Amino acid sequence: MQIDFHHAVSYVAARLAGFNHTEADIIAYSAQYVDDAADSSCIRFSNDAHYQRISSAHKIVDLRNLDEINNQLVWVPFHFLPGNCGMGQGQSPVGDFIIKFVCTGNSPVARSMLSAAIQDNNKPYSLHRLGVTLHVYADTWAHQGFAGVIDDINRIDNARETGSREVIGDLQEFLCDIMDNSIMPLGHACAQVFPDLPFLQWEYRNGWGHPVERNNTDLFCEAADFMCRAMQEYRKGRDPGVVVSGIGAGDMAVVRNLFETLTQKEAGRRHSEWIEAVRKGLFSFGPERISYDEDAWQDQALGMFDEEQGVYEYKGGFLSSNWKLFHDALQLHHFTVLRDILPAYGICAG
Repeated sequence: MQIDFHHAVSYVAARLAGFNHTEADIIAYSAQYVDDAADSSCIRFSNDAHYQRISSAHKIVDLRNLDEINNQLVWVPFHFLPGNCGMGQGQSPVGDFIIKFVCTGNSPVARSMLSAAIQDNNKPYSLHRLGVTLHVYADTWAHQGFAGVIDDINRIDNARETGSREVIGDLQEFLCDIMDNSIMPLGHACAQVFPDLPFLQWEYRNGWGHPVERNNTDLFCEAADFMCRAMQEYRKGRDPGVVVSGIGAGDMAVVRNLFETLTQKEAGRRHSEWIEAVRKGLFSFGPERISYDEDAWQDQALGMFDEEQGVYEYKGGFLSSNWKLFHDALQLHHFTVLRDILPAYGICAG
C-alpha cells in the first residue's frame, strides 16, 4: 500500500472509529512514516545526549536489500509479516520453511500483533505504536502471497488485468519493459506496484506456478474496515461503551468509490484527492484539513544541525516529541514481533 492508504485512509478509519482529529493525525502520520523512516543512524546532541533509532524502510534499490539479515529486520516485521499459512500458534504448514514466511491477509499472526498493540494503551507512544501496527496490519491484505525475503515465491508471470475495464493496459508487457531477470525476488518487487494500486483487478501466476486472482479494491475495503474495528477495540480498552462495528455503509460507499475512481498510478496524486475528499467533508465526521510532510516531525523534534561537529542542538521538548515517540514505538513493535510473536508461531527471523 502507498501514501493514499497508509496516511489518508488510516486517518479516515481512525476518525470513523471515534478518535478526534489530533489523535487520528498521530495514528495516520505514524502509519505512513513507517515507509519513510529509512535512517538508522544514531542522533548525537550538543549536550552529549544520544538517541539510537532504527529504520523501518529500505528503498528497493538499497544495497542493504542484498543482506538477508537486514531484510528480515525490516521487511519482515514492518511490511511483509509472515502469515504461517493462516495457521494458529503451535501449528505448522506442510512444506518448505518459506511457506511460513509468506504474508497472509488478517492472519492469526497479524491479529496477535494487533492485540499486543491494543493492550499496550497506557504509554506516551501508544497511539504511535497503534499507527505502526496498523501499517503492518493493512499490508497483510495488499502483500498477501509475497514474502519479505529473497525467494522465487515472489516471482510472477502472465500478469494481466481482469474485470470490465483496463486501467494500466498490458501488465505483462509493462513488467517486461521496466524489469529484467536480474531483479531480486524480494517482497513484491517483481510485481512492481500492482499489489498497492487500490483500483486494480488482476491475475497472475506466482513463483510456484499457481494461479492467483486479485481484486485490490475488495481487499483494500476489507482492510480499511478491519483497521477501523481494531481502533474501536483500542478505544474500548479505555471506554467499555465503545461499539466495535467497523465502517458504516455510507462511509464505506465513499471509500470504495474513491478506491475505484482514483486510477492515477502516482500515489501522490491519489493522496491529494483523498485529502481533498476529507477537506470537502465527504465522510460522516465532517470536513477536516489534513496533510503529510515526512520531515515535519523530525524538524519539530531536533534543533539546528552543526555540520562541523555532526550534532544537533538539544530541544527541551525532545523526549515528548512525536518523532521520538514514533521511534520508541517502532523499536517496541520491532522487538515484540521478532522476539515474542513470530516465535510463538514457530518462526525465527532476524
